[in-house]
Amino acid sequence: MVITELARLDDPAAVANLTLRGVEPASFEIRPQLQLTQGRMFETGKREVIVGAGVARQFAGTALGDTLRMRGSDWTVVGQFKAGDANDSEIWVDLGAAQSAFNRGNSVSAVRVGLESPAAIETLRSALAADPRLAVDVTAEQTYYSAQTKGVRQTIEGLAFVVTFIMGLGAIFAALNTMYAAVSVRTREIATLRAIGFGALPVLASVMVEAVLLSLVGGLVGAVAAYLLFNGLSVSTLSQASFTQVVFEFAVTPALVLTGLVIAMVIGFIGGLLPAIRAARMQVTTALRTQ
Repeated sequence: MVITELARLDDPAAVANLTLRGVEPASFEIRPQLQLTQGRMFETGKREVIVGAGVARQFAGTALGDTLRMRGSDWTVVGQFKAGDANDSEIWVDLGAAQSAFNRGNSVSAVRVGLESPAAIETLRSALAADPRLAVDVTAEQTYYSAQTKGVRQTIEGLAFVVTFIMGLGAIFAALNTMYAAVSVRTREIATLRAIGFGALPVLASVMVEAVLLSLVGGLVGAVAAYLLFNGLSVSTLSQASFTQVVFEFAVTPALVLTGLVIAMVIGFIGGLLPAIRAARMQVTTALRTQ
C-alpha cells in the first residue's frame, strides 16, 4: 500500500493523497461485489492501474488511457471498477509490479483474509497472537474503515443533530401558527359542529389529524427534495489513519425517509396539540357570534 497524490477535478491546483494498493488475483475472489465498469483488468507485471469509481469521479488524470506519474514511474489507466465500499477510493495495481516500482522487496502492508463466518475472526486473532514470530493486528474490514472516518462522521452527526433540533423547533412554532390560524378562520364552523352534537373529543381529533397530515405532506416534499439534491452526491474526507482521501456517497435510503416522516408527524402532533385543545374548549354561544 503506497500513498500517492492526484489533482482534484474541481480544483486542479489542489492535490490530495490517495491509496495505491498492490493486489493479487485472490483479492478479487474475496470481493465478489467488485466489478469492472470500464476498460480491462491490469496485466501481471505491467505498470497498469485500475481506479475506483470514487477516484474517477473526483480526480484528474484517471480516465482510460491516461498516464499517472507516481514516485518517478509512469502507470497507464486501463480500467475503472466499482465495489460499493471504501475500495472505490483506491487505485489498484499488480502486487509484484508495485513492489518492484516502489522498492518494497517482497513485503506487504496488509493482508485481507476471507473468513467462513464473522465468528472466525476470533479464531484467527488467537492463532496469530500465539505465534511469537508475528506482530499483527486483526481487524474486521468494516471496523477498520469505520475507524478511519470516525472523527469526521461524529462531526457530521453532531452538526446534523443541532440543525435538526433548531429546525424542529422552528417547525413546531410554524405548525402552531398555522393551526391557530386555521382554528381562528373556522371558529363558526367548529361552533356549528358542536351545536349539532359533536363533542369536544371529535373536534380535537379532527384538528390533530389535520395537523399531522399537513406535516406528513411537508415531510414527503422534503424527502423528495433531499433525494433529488443529495442522493448519490459524491464527497471525500481525510482518513485519520492513513491521511488519504476516502470518497463516499450520500444515500437517501427508505429507512432515512421513514425516520424523517416520523419526525415530521411528531412535529405536527406537538404543533397541533394546543390549537386542537383551544378548538375543543371553544364556547359554542360565543363562537357563533364571531364574525
